[in-house]
Amino acid sequence: MRSGLYWAAVSDLNYHHLRYFWTVARTGSVTRAAAELRVSQSAISVQLKQLEEQLGHPLFARQGRSLELTEAGRIALGYADAVFRTGDELVQTLRGRSGTGQQMLRVGAITTLSRNFQLALLGPLLHRDPVELIIRSGLMEDLLEELTKHRLDLVLSNLPAPREAPSQWQSFLLREEAASLVSRPELGRGPLRFPQDLEGARMVLPSLHSHLRHGFDRAVDRAGVKLRVVAEVDDMTMLRLMARESHALALVPPIVVRDELERGALVERCRIPEIFETFYATVPKRLFPNPLVQQLLHGHDGSAIGSSEDAPESPSDGTVEP
Repeated sequence: MRSGLYWAAVSDLNYHHLRYFWTVARTGSVTRAAAELRVSQSAISVQLKQLEEQLGHPLFARQGRSLELTEAGRIALGYADAVFRTGDELVQTLRGRSGTGQQMLRVGAITTLSRNFQLALLGPLLHRDPVELIIRSGLMEDLLEELTKHRLDLVLSNLPAPREAPSQWQSFLLREEAASLVSRPELGRGPLRFPQDLEGARMVLPSLHSHLRHGFDRAVDRAGVKLRVVAEVDDMTMLRLMARESHALALVPPIVVRDELERGALVERCRIPEIFETFYATVPKRLFPNPLVQQLLHGHDGSAIGSSEDAPESPSDGTVEP
């Protein structure tokens, strides 16, 4: 049984004062903090002084017109970040569950990600009740910021989160798919040898920023093959349309043109195992993880997709590999 002294020490911390300190530290000034909190500057100054008296250390030192955190202030800010981040997780997690048991999954997907892949991954949730699915498209940088603010539960992309990403993020490899060369059937149905049969071929390719394109260009350059590039596209939906409408070979992951292949609008001329597209999910390391995220990452039968919960992290980019 814990002593009364322990509980008195815990109850002594005034979280209202801590919120004022946290806001001043984040905004960099009492003036901006007062505007954000909609209180007077004097009210903030008084409560900061009370918190410093309670903790027994000054939290700020004035440098000219600006406030600088002291060593004690930096320590206090670290704890305050954890306190309010955890509180935000709790609110967001509980908001995702209504009194009727409604669950919510908020997904961010980079704008260039294959829609077919998104549908294959998220489609099963459309048939589950009660689940509300929210999907937002955007740039990776913007989506990761939303993830940090707990406005998204996961981000889908073709690459893991960048190396400078905060340590509370973790990227899981969901799928790898070998690239294919596809074309309209009237351009031929016979198999092609890669890369030697591409000499002089008209090509629709992913943009130079694509993981697929890097591998393709290396193989073609090594073989000394010269191509005629008629289009470079960074959006998978547009790449799919270009493959369907152009009189050219297109380099795509088969999932992007799955429907066209099934109905015969396109034919696969060559599969290239050494060149592949990757699909990642980046999630925050949360104390209250959304159970729907866990189900997506580990499959509906509990088997892991691309990684396991206790798989070691890569020291370079935080990616968890199988």
